[in-house]
Amino acid sequence: MKFVLTICCLAACALGQEGTGPFPALMEQDPGLPTHTVYRPKDLTKLRGQQLPIIAWGNGACVNNGASFRNYLTEIASHGFLAIAIGPPQAPPAAGKQAPAPGQGATKQGASAPATKSTQLIDAINWAIAENSRKGSQYYGKIETSKIAVMGQSCGGIQSLAVAEDPRIKLIGIWNSGILNMPLAPGAPAMEDVRKEQLEKLHSPIFYITGDKSDIAFENGMDDFKRITKVPALHAYKDGVGHGGTYNQPNGGEFGKVAVGMLQWQFKNDKEAAKMFVGANCGLCQDPQWHVSNKGLK
Repeated sequence: MKFVLTICCLAACALGQEGTGPFPALMEQDPGLPTHTVYRPKDLTKLRGQQLPIIAWGNGACVNNGASFRNYLTEIASHGFLAIAIGPPQAPPAAGKQAPAPGQGATKQGASAPATKSTQLIDAINWAIAENSRKGSQYYGKIETSKIAVMGQSCGGIQSLAVAEDPRIKLIGIWNSGILNMPLAPGAPAMEDVRKEQLEKLHSPIFYITGDKSDIAFENGMDDFKRITKVPALHAYKDGVGHGGTYNQPNGGEFGKVAVGMLQWQFKNDKEAAKMFVGANCGLCQDPQWHVSNKGLK
């Protein structure tokens, strides 16, 4: 018999965070993938034939904590997605101790390596595909293995770009991130050394969502967007939002809404969701705090 450890973090429980979608969601650690944290609809029987697209997520700072973006990822899962974050779920920090904020520089390990690796995004994808075909799995036949996205915040966004060549990946979401314009300097925050040339290897649509110019990744993200010519791309940012985004707000705040809209549009052909991003009167365009640039997404 296979057991799954379902985890209710204190902050999430206090807020009743199950997402706003039609499938109340949970966060759990599956023994088949103990290096990651899984976000899914609580009751898979209520999918009624719907299948779950796969979202592999890389954390800000490349931290090895799959609960770092729990409000945001729970919101995504509640709309009928399987989100898998790198790192096992970890408890909130003890009183008086500050956990690394998303995107506030990568955790150093001897100042030579990030805490996690981009290959762990591939591990998440491989596990989900295998579970979909494994008889006895709670996910048997319930995962849409042809619809796979890699997404991440800050250092996690770089991880997503590092694996973007995988032909199974159909969508890329880069959040508060962008490739640096120069090689990493000695002693710099640890992350994988991904170069601008990687943008030439993209084969799927890509979204960049950042904060305003106060976001340390704003210029890098905008530069990436300007360089992309071979695939549809979108860049959007909001005034008054910095590098930390809105991920820790209830249900992921506005970034949670944008993520759900993007995924519903791209993976579920939701025409209403598309209106958030496309057209002169797109939903985000009507908000003076949002700024949207689009290359070929229709």
